[in-house]
Amino acid sequence: MSTSIHRSVRRTAALGAALVIGIAGLSACGANDDDNGDNGDGGGSGDGASDNGGGATSGTIALLLPESKTTRYEAFDKPMFEAKVADLCPDCKVDYYNADQDEAKQAQQMTTALNDGAQVVVLDPVNGEGATGMVEEAQGQDVPVIAYDRLITNADYYMSFDNETVGKMQAEALVDAVGEAGDILMLNGSPSDPNAAQFKTGAHSVLDDSDLTIVEEYDNPDWSPENAQQWTSDQLSKYDPSQIAGVYAANDGQAGGVVAALTGAGVALDALPPITGQDAELAAIQRILAGEQAMTIYKPIRIEAETAAEVAVELLGGGEVSGTSETGIEQTEYEGVPSYIFTPIVVTKDNVADTVIKDGFYTAADVCTGDYADDCQAAGIS
Repeated sequence: MSTSIHRSVRRTAALGAALVIGIAGLSACGANDDDNGDNGDGGGSGDGASDNGGGATSGTIALLLPESKTTRYEAFDKPMFEAKVADLCPDCKVDYYNADQDEAKQAQQMTTALNDGAQVVVLDPVNGEGATGMVEEAQGQDVPVIAYDRLITNADYYMSFDNETVGKMQAEALVDAVGEAGDILMLNGSPSDPNAAQFKTGAHSVLDDSDLTIVEEYDNPDWSPENAQQWTSDQLSKYDPSQIAGVYAANDGQAGGVVAALTGAGVALDALPPITGQDAELAAIQRILAGEQAMTIYKPIRIEAETAAEVAVELLGGGEVSGTSETGIEQTEYEGVPSYIFTPIVVTKDNVADTVIKDGFYTAADVCTGDYADDCQAAGIS
């Protein structure tokens, strides 16, 4: 599958036949990869942890992420988490695993991580409800579990963004962008992802009280852009594209699929309806600047990854977890789990420079490639 959608979608309507996901510009964050973990094999026992003022001087932390189709996990969460652990505990080791959206595979990875000596587990589950058994397995070996980005109700700690607020922000932006009554399509995330349910709830709380009518709705089982493209194409065989006043897409990958489907159905790039997104993927930022996507949600992943690393190192050292993290986030409680909850940010054409670029999530050079140079100039980005 080509990786050039973010460079060519705005110039080539034929791209509707071949969806791709842009992952260029990953130089925005250094990788700091662990060769032992990238293939999911893990490996090696921990050296043991010792108390160092609440932190650790050595030990093994397992990081289990759910999938790789969403670019954020490999491009940002993993390297940012690893870099912060290395900063806090140079002799600590991170064993990394990616489940590729396979719940059974992730359960096996948990067992492997524990057998290989993990003393703390940071787990972003494929299925939040199904992950309780994985947490019990770890806790049965006195290994604490941090639920990362997705809630697991029996985890020791949880950290994520305010997910219902994400859905509300997306829906409010869509209502504002459409500006009047109209028919919309709604693409949600995976039914097994607890975050997807929260995004959906938040979005419906706004859309159901608006003048917009959801004519078709879809829960995408693996968040894949390919499914989003196919489903949208199927709807365009039932509804004239001119009838679709807007599209709620729960994340940027699906937004890319929607663009590909619409252009494949003959909709001109400058006539696309407002489309929402989430994750501030590079391709989405470029589409926003080009006027092909209305907005995305920027969740400053660095603060989430670094807070998770901080808590993991404190747990590894056997110390008390701070009530307020180094990143300034106060510990609270969410559904009975000690938690750190972060605030999402709406990104539109008007504030790209003041959000993802100002934060260093991307550089201007990452965004302003090829045909997008003119769009950047128009938006005051150089």
